[in-house]
Amino acid sequence: MIQNAASSVDEGSSIRDLSFDLGSVMGVADDAIKGCDRMRVQDLGAIDDPILVFGGPYSNLQATEAVLEQARKRSAYVICTGDVVAYCGRPADTVAAIRAAGCPVVAGNCEIQLAAGASDCGCGFEKGSSCDLLSVRWFRFADDQISSDDRDWMRALPDIVTFSHCGARYGVIHGGVTDVARFLWSTSPADVFELECQALEAIVGPVDHVIAGHSGIPFRRAVGRGEWINAGVVGMPPHDGNADTAFAVLTSGQLSLHRLTYDVGGAIADMEAAGLTQGYHKALRSGYWPSEDVLPPDLRSSLAKG
Repeated sequence: MIQNAASSVDEGSSIRDLSFDLGSVMGVADDAIKGCDRMRVQDLGAIDDPILVFGGPYSNLQATEAVLEQARKRSAYVICTGDVVAYCGRPADTVAAIRAAGCPVVAGNCEIQLAAGASDCGCGFEKGSSCDLLSVRWFRFADDQISSDDRDWMRALPDIVTFSHCGARYGVIHGGVTDVARFLWSTSPADVFELECQALEAIVGPVDHVIAGHSGIPFRRAVGRGEWINAGVVGMPPHDGNADTAFAVLTSGQLSLHRLTYDVGGAIADMEAAGLTQGYHKALRSGYWPSEDVLPPDLRSSLAKG
């Protein structure tokens, strides 16, 4: 187990269930809020030691082990933004590695869907799109591999994690607060970020910075009085032609984004052994996703290449 810097904080500490009508609290229409009548919030207190934040292990055991090793080398507290299980070939082993690390994990849409016995990953892909069709095989495989005990663990995960670091308060979420599977990009409209920040603060009170995951591409963007930080994911490269994946580190109040090198060949072999050869296995080495359906046009590599 990783010895988190705030050793007094354990996996289940300070978790509160909050029930409310978020739309009424924010004064927005009901259709702007999706599934937010109950939130589980875990407060970690003050952590001034280094903090390593990563998302999307995605059933990629090799990448998960590599990022946890990075945390050990840095003597860093670890926080995961969710989607422990997804595209790759070792879902049960990846969950086991994350649980053994004992780090706080925000519930991603994949955890929520698996815990609920749902039939898809809950990303909200357009019906019949490449992303929708490609998700069917890996989700079924993961659903077959995950135990009832792991589903119970997923069911108990917080939707929001909060902490303070060097005088600033942070809120950690998966995709959005109004929708756990909301895709926010570096180029998304400012009012989208404003809505999500308002929703977060309506639940947990004022925060200086927001840390998220889900979309798979790391970025930093000024919002409100601080930043929206996407820490990236470790299980799949950020669609830039580089096989290395991504994570973030907070040290003495300063945030830095990093690339993660890991055993890509081993992860591909696991996917091939599992029959997960619909395209994401090639993405691990090429650095490009097999479909750009989910991306806004200005982030699509095929357009950038002309």
